[in-house]
Amino acid sequence: MADQSTSQPESVVTVLVALAVNVGIAVMKALAGLFTGSAALLSEAAHSVGDSVTELLLLTALRRSRRPADRQHPFGHGKERYFWSLLAAVGILVFGAAYSVYEGLHTIVGGHGEPTAPWVNYLVLAFSFVLEAVSFTQSVRQLRREAAREGVTPRAYLRDPDDPTVKSVVLEDTAALIGLTLAFAGVGLHQLTGMVFWDGAAALAIGALLVVVAFQLAKTNMGLLVGRQANIQTVRRIRVFLEEQPEVEKLVDLLTMMVGTGQVLLCARLDFDDNLSAGELEVVCVRIDGELRTRFTALDEVFLEPVPRTDKTMRARVLARYGDVLDRPAPPI
Repeated sequence: MADQSTSQPESVVTVLVALAVNVGIAVMKALAGLFTGSAALLSEAAHSVGDSVTELLLLTALRRSRRPADRQHPFGHGKERYFWSLLAAVGILVFGAAYSVYEGLHTIVGGHGEPTAPWVNYLVLAFSFVLEAVSFTQSVRQLRREAAREGVTPRAYLRDPDDPTVKSVVLEDTAALIGLTLAFAGVGLHQLTGMVFWDGAAALAIGALLVVVAFQLAKTNMGLLVGRQANIQTVRRIRVFLEEQPEVEKLVDLLTMMVGTGQVLLCARLDFDDNLSAGELEVVCVRIDGELRTRFTALDEVFLEPVPRTDKTMRARVLARYGDVLDRPAPPI
């Protein structure tokens, strides 16, 4: 599980690099699109504006999620990162995808003449590609580091990220590079064939690409907001640790929830040795709590509840949630 204090500064750098790149190329694309009349360039400008708004929202997420716990928010403000990242996904949909679809349809239906100074489009697209590649390199570098901390592959981390900020920037930069390629194709085909359809089609393709990215990011952040369990490898390690404790006869239930990036809430229901006195049980719980926090630094709050394994109501709730998975031997880590 990634340590929040470690990943936070790098996330800020990644977002700032992406913001600087997108603001710069948004201006270039907009000026080139207005000068040449290219729908693909105007769509790409809207794409970059949307990405810039997204980066501002991600910076807000990084700042506000660092606030400490208080009386009204006893588990801290870590989930604010998921909320603002969700708004960032909506921003991509509204600013980028919607305008690109509009511009594509307007160009195809309305039609335009021959492209004006197409070399301007090629120059801007090429320069934008270089800048986007810089941002993409930074985001992929952080993705690999975060994945290494989690002990998973970069692809697996993108599917189930601990930090949605990383996924947001990686997908944005990937979409930007693909979008620039589509815009280049649209401008080139328009110039070669004289058919404005290709310029509009490129804008529509960029819009469709942004819709896919927006929904992928929205799905990730929705799952984190609803309350996703911790990384499965971490859960398995916690399970093995608890089952190895000499005072624990049976792990009855194990609940985890991400309450922020690098922050996990843990609730474990344990059937302890019945020969333990109340005082001994308290000492054991304090010891296990301390060892858990030492081994798993992402644990933000730990709750250990003594329960009998024979409790039918508890048994029914666990079976309804997990099936009989807790009755089976823990899988290899």
